[in-house]
Amino acid sequence: MFRPIALGAFFLGIAAVVLRTPAPPAPRVLLASSGMTNVFAGALPRPDHTVVVVMENHSYSEIVGSPDAPYINSLRPTAANFTNSHAITHPSEPNYLALFAGTTEDLSDDSCPHTYSGPNLASELAAVGRSFVGYSESMPADGYTGCESGLYMRKHSPWVNFTSVLPAANLTFAVFPTDFNRLPAVAWVTPISFYVMHDCCVGTGDNWLRCNMDSYIRWARSRHNSLFVLTFDEGDTTTNQIPTIFVGSMVIPGDKAILIDHYSVLRTLEDLYGLPPTGNAASASSIAGAFPTATPTPPRMRVSPLRHTPRAVVLPFRTELG
Repeated sequence: MFRPIALGAFFLGIAAVVLRTPAPPAPRVLLASSGMTNVFAGALPRPDHTVVVVMENHSYSEIVGSPDAPYINSLRPTAANFTNSHAITHPSEPNYLALFAGTTEDLSDDSCPHTYSGPNLASELAAVGRSFVGYSESMPADGYTGCESGLYMRKHSPWVNFTSVLPAANLTFAVFPTDFNRLPAVAWVTPISFYVMHDCCVGTGDNWLRCNMDSYIRWARSRHNSLFVLTFDEGDTTTNQIPTIFVGSMVIPGDKAILIDHYSVLRTLEDLYGLPPTGNAASASSIAGAFPTATPTPPRMRVSPLRHTPRAVVLPFRTELG
């Protein structure tokens, strides 16, 4: 015989539908190595300001843990320190291009001048309404395009080579803001060739960072949602291993053993600001473990009257025979 059906539940099922709203695509998660396909699981923070400084021609072991670099090592307790970071090639200039545009442009020397038209970090920021400025120490004038002037060398300021970067984004370091709220979204600072450690000892370059970047680094660490990136153009060993550290209020400190390179750093900056990856950064991944990632919100369930077109209908109807 038939047992009574829970008619109330039946008609409630007819009168209401459960709509399953599709979940929005989740942002990319940080992955463990470059060259891997991105998966979807978490969201990166977006710094209000990022300052990048590139020093030169020293391997990881010559800087990290060295008594000759007391200031850089003083940052380690609050920094993400990448113990397996590598440059792309030799000599210097192709590495600067790799970090700025995701390509070495097939350059194999430090020659100048060059003119390129491809996408890069500055042009991608401009495309989404965000700002980039390159600040070069001892450059003779804003917008200067000469190859050398005194201790200024254009080969260390890669943005000057790109037609998509306006002269207004090529400034002297003398106008670097003291009010850090006035910084662009991304600022790249190039010291003169003496202070980048290429033509000086490690201690001299380390002291330049302390004198010129410490105020910003302290500001970035103190809840100002900002980031400092220090890396080197190339190492002086066969493995081309280099120091790379991130410091800022959103950084997870500690030594990170993940394998990274200049393309990984560029991809991370692009992902932080929601930019399409450029060049070889497209096959690299954001750097794992440097930042916390947000947990995506699960799909929400809502009940709608029957007059709305249902996407899925679930009826609590059940017949039992006995």
